[in-house]
Amino acid sequence: MNYLAHIYLSGDSEEMIIGNFIGDYVKGQQFLNYPSEVSKGIILHRKIDTFTDSHPCIGECILKLRPVYGKYAGIVVDIFLDHFLVLNWSSYSPEELPIFTNRFHALLWSNFFQLPSQVKVMVPFLIRNKRLESYATLDGIEKTLIVMAKHTSLPALADLGIKVLVEEYEFFNNAFNRFFPELIQHVEQVGELKISRPLLAVY
Repeated sequence: MNYLAHIYLSGDSEEMIIGNFIGDYVKGQQFLNYPSEVSKGIILHRKIDTFTDSHPCIGECILKLRPVYGKYAGIVVDIFLDHFLVLNWSSYSPEELPIFTNRFHALLWSNFFQLPSQVKVMVPFLIRNKRLESYATLDGIEKTLIVMAKHTSLPALADLGIKVLVEEYEFFNNAFNRFFPELIQHVEQVGELKISRPLLAVY
């Protein structure tokens, strides 16, 4: 899962949210250097990734992208999953996305000095470009893939990745909506927290 999903899956604890958000940037036993609730968020991040990587629906999505991205297909699937979380947001959250993201941005600034150095560099760009909300559009996803290709080892194949997404759009959307409720249940069990959802949501 990518940034938006990890934040959403953190419950109401601000420290858990911070920990889950920075999880990719805290290696090994470094989580022990953080306050207890932040550490729990980091560990939850790892559990979310393990569940996601082993889920059959995600495996099927990766296969769709493997001819283009090879071993990096899973990274692109993570970004696509955030797109479908935005697309289906009202089914999973009672709070409008702009309000949700604005609260998160404020949380980042108030906890800025405990963020890993790599995250500190990224935060101003994430906020200024409204990256979490940008997942709503194909253009926003493409820009994210382009930026990642410039700063990571992800191949610069954004146009081909978007082509696969468009051609297999319903497949990815259906896979997301089969997978995500199961992930929520898993997170509530292993993280011992409750994810707020609309009262009318049925899984």
